[in-house]
Parts: sequence; structure tokens; C-alpha cells
Amino acid sequence: MPRAKAHDVKFTNTGKVFFPKTGFTKGEMIQYYVNVAPFIVPHLRDRPVSLVRLPDGLSGERFYEKNAPKFAPKWIKTFGVKRRRAAGSTNYILINDASTLAWCANIAAVELHPFLHRVPKLDVPTHVVFDLDPGEGADIRTCARVAFLVKEITDQLGLKSFPKVSGSKGLQVYVPLNTKTTYAATGAFARAVAELLQQKHPKLVASKMAKTHRRGRVLIDWSQNNTSKTTVAVYAMRAKRDEPFISMPVTWRTLKRAKRKDALDFSPAEALKRLKKSGDIFEPVLKLKQKLSKGFSARGSTTTTPLDAYAAKRDFSRTKEPKPAAARKSARDDTGRFVIQKHDATQLHYDFRLEMDGTLKSWAVPKGVSTEPGVKRAAFEVEDHPVDYLKFEGTIPKGEYGGGTVMVWDLGTYELLGGDHSTGNLKLKLHGGKLKGEWHLFRIKSDESKPVWLIAKSGAKAKRVSKRKDNESILTHRTMAQIASGNGGARTWRSR
Repeated sequence: MPRAKAHDVKFTNTGKVFFPKTGFTKGEMIQYYVNVAPFIVPHLRDRPVSLVRLPDGLSGERFYEKNAPKFAPKWIKTFGVKRRRAAGSTNYILINDASTLAWCANIAAVELHPFLHRVPKLDVPTHVVFDLDPGEGADIRTCARVAFLVKEITDQLGLKSFPKVSGSKGLQVYVPLNTKTTYAATGAFARAVAELLQQKHPKLVASKMAKTHRRGRVLIDWSQNNTSKTTVAVYAMRAKRDEPFISMPVTWRTLKRAKRKDALDFSPAEALKRLKKSGDIFEPVLKLKQKLSKGFSARGSTTTTPLDAYAAKRDFSRTKEPKPAAARKSARDDTGRFVIQKHDATQLHYDFRLEMDGTLKSWAVPKGVSTEPGVKRAAFEVEDHPVDYLKFEGTIPKGEYGGGTVMVWDLGTYELLGGDHSTGNLKLKLHGGKLKGEWHLFRIKSDESKPVWLIAKSGAKAKRVSKRKDNESILTHRTMAQIASGNGGARTWRSR
């Protein structure tokens, strides 16, 4: 095996098979990254990166590595990103040279997912990304049709855009900026484009995450334009299918002429061959300076918001539940707050809510969250709730949606260890008053009214909640009966 420049990197277990179908080994994966280093490193430089590691290849465990491992050599450059609502910081690796890239490959970091910003300017994205994800019945050729619709809009705005295949099922379209901007601006722009195209092409484009909205359509995932989100790097390898494919830039001409979906699959060897022939056709993304058109969001976006469904179900002249508010700026890094509310409505159940993208993603869990490893509990996804619902406790009037007693059963912070809400796969570490440890929340099917997920304890067994604590608010220490008898009212408690 070759040695990386600047620092010696010892390669281990190079004969281990990572992709059994083709016999592609860890050594071949390392060799690819060593060879592609001159092209990929400029796109990774000074960007915090999440590593997707597969120590035993495709057939073994896969996990996200955000913190630099403790065994990382001292010459590996890192950057600490303070967690806004949790103690400490995440110490991200910066892949600024070929040696660091080779070292990451040797620890089985098959996939590389950088942020859209560079350090130290964590709130300044260098580009807008449109992540095109095909729903059931659609494929990468359908994504190509949508990519050209995105290009039509950006062309009209005088913005050049650049496509690349994800190496999985879809495509991404990058709009380089490299000028002073904010995630609020890029996120609003991407959402406006997605919603405008959904309005114009409702049978082809979806801008909502739920799979029921995506059958036969392509999701334009505008939410990737967020300080806490990463996107697979150009020229990075993917471990999504039986064979290794590369996230590869293509020209608009190539995209238009691709008649078969496998024409847009690039093996490591094919990727290197194209790079040798054409060089880095994605280089303009690093250098081209462009500015977003002011006011496009107001002209192009619909008036829908993530809390429309929440507001439509409630009469705020009767219920004291928090009113919808503008989505708040998301916490930096993959951390946030969570709440579990015990809810005695038509049936007693628990509501599990995670702070994400300025709202609370919410699930109804009939039997509550298990503390026993491997025990799966059904979780029915419901509408997003406002962030102020974190500390809502009281009685919702009879006849109102969800009428009954609500208790703040547990409250705390969480870390997103891996996965993404849009893909229906969340690996969480909870730091609550009652629940501490790791859980896995994953979607198994969807329908228009109740997308079905499962939540299971992962890792070690959690401490069991006593019968007394199960019936006591973590916030006010009241029982369900005491809350129910509280003059029928409800309130949002605030920390003193």
C-alpha cells in the first residue's frame, strides 16, 4: 500500500472485504482515497466533517463519527464546535491534507459528509444545495428532470449551478455563493424554489418530507441548508448499495444524455478515469462568487409553514396551548432539547418530541419509551409543535383536539448520533431527568394520517423509572390527578 505525504500513515487489515458482492477490499478503498486526494481535499479543506465508519464493511455495523477519536494522532487538525444546549463541544476533524484523508480511510471512514460552511465562520454557508431524493416509483432519471427545473429557475436569476450524483439514489444541485450570506437566507431560498416547483409540477416534485407525499415524485430537500446538516462530499465513496459508487460531478450535458439510470453510476475506477481525462469539473463551486436574489422568497414561496397543521387543529380562544410562532434558529451541531409528555386523552399515551429545525418533531408513543434494550414500541408521527410546547403542562379542554391532561414526564437535551429525520432514521442519546442513554427511532411505513415509526432502546439498559416517578412531573412534581384538578387550566411553565 502507498504512504501518504507529509505524515506516515500505517494501513491495517487491507485485505478485509468491505463490499462482498464484488470483493472490494478495505485496501482498495484506501487506495481510491489516496489517488483522489488532489481532487477531494480542496472541497473538504477547513470544513468540519462527519465520518461514516464501517469497520467490518457493508455487512457490519455502520456509525457516524463526529468527534475525533481519542486515538487520533496529534497531527490531525480538529475544530471544536460548542454545543448550544448541551455541555462540551464536538471536536470535528478537518481533512486539510492527503495524510488526514488516508488516516480517515484507514479507520474505515468510507463516507465523508462535510458541512456547507468553513471554520471559523460556522454561520456562513459557501453554497446552496438542493438534495433531490427519489420517492417510491421514481429514480435518478426522474431526479434529472427535476434538476433541470431547478436549473431553469437559477438560470433565470443569473445563478450558475452544478449537478452531481449522490452515489446513492439521487442527485444534488449546488449553487456556489462564496460571498457573505446566512443559513437563514440560503434555507429560505432553497425552500422557496422547492415549494414553487411543487406548485408548478405537483405530480413530479415534493417539498414535504413525509414519504406519502413522495410516491412517484422527487423530494427537493431544502432543509439541508442548515448549520447542523451535512452533505456527502464530491468524490466521496458511498456505502449504500452492494457495490461502491462515488458521489461524482457531471455536466448538464451528461445529465441530459443519460438514457439509463446506471449510466450515472460511477465506480472508483471510473471516477479516477474521468478525473484523469477531465480534471475537477466541480472546481467552480470553490471559486465562483454569486449572490442570492433578494425578494425571491417572497415571490416564489407559498405561505405554508411547518406549524400550519398544528394551528389548524386548535382553537386558541379555548385551549391554553402555545400558539404557533416563527421557527427559531436551530441549535448549532446535532443537539437540541427533547420532552416526553404523558397525555391522558382518549387513550393514555406518551408524546415524544425532539427540537429540530426550529420546531418540535413529534410522535405519539402508546406504551411509552422502553428502557429495555431491543424492546420496540410503536411511535406514530404527528404534526410539528412549536418549541414552547417543551414546557406545556395542564388540561386541554374537552372537545378540543387532544383534550385531556398533559404532564411534562421528562425533559432534557439530546444528541443526534446518526441518521436524519427525512430518511426516517434517528440514533439519539438522551440526557433527561428520567431517561438517559441511547435510543433508535426509525420509520417502518407511512400513510397520509399517521406515519409509523418504532422506538427501541439501544446500547446498555437504562435505569427503570419507578411507579412514583412515572406519575410525577419532572417540571412541577405534580401528579396527573393534581394537574387535572388545577382549575381545568393549562399553562406553559417557564424556568425561574
